[in-house]
Amino acid sequence: MRVNLAGLYWTQATLKSGQLVKYYYAWKGGPRIKAQYGTQAFVREFNEKIAARKVPLKGVVFSLIAEFKSSTEFRQLGDKTKKDYLRYIKLIEEEFGDMPIGALEEPGARGEFKEWRDGMAENPRKADYAWTVLARIFSVAKDRGRISINPCERGGRLYESGDRLEKVWARVPSSR
Repeated sequence: MRVNLAGLYWTQATLKSGQLVKYYYAWKGGPRIKAQYGTQAFVREFNEKIAARKVPLKGVVFSLIAEFKSSTEFRQLGDKTKKDYLRYIKLIEEEFGDMPIGALEEPGARGEFKEWRDGMAENPRKADYAWTVLARIFSVAKDRGRISINPCERGGRLYESGDRLEKVWARVPSSR
C-alpha cells in the first residue's frame, strides 16, 4: 500500500565508502526522520513531527504569527508578496517568537521592536519591510481581539525614496 506523505523532503549523499544514502525530512528545512523509510515507524514519526509543527505555543508571539499565516489577510496576498512576507516572518519568529503576548502591552515593547528594526538600518528598505510585516501581524491580532494595542502602529520609515531620486538625477549629464 502506498501512502502520500505531503511535504516529505529528502536528500542524497555519498558516504566515504561510496555508498549512496538518502536522508528524509518532515519538510524542507524540517527535522530529520530517523526511522527506516517505508516502515510504519517512519509514517508514525513523520506524522508526529508534522503534528508538533502545527501546534504553536499558546500565549506567545509565535501563536499570533501562526494565526496571521492562516488568516484571510495573509492568504489573499499575491504569491510574491507571500514569499516576501514569509522571509521576514522567519526573522520575526527567531527574534520574538517566544515573547509572551502580555509583554506587548508593556511600555518598553515598542522600544524593543524599534531597536530590532534599527539593527537593520544599514539596509533601510529591509528594515522598513520587516517593520511593516511585524505591524501587519499585530494589526490582524488586534482586529481579532487577541491583543488590545499594536505596538508597531505608525512606526515611521528609515528609507527615504528622495535620496535615490537625487542620486539618479545627479548622474544624468547635462544636455547644455
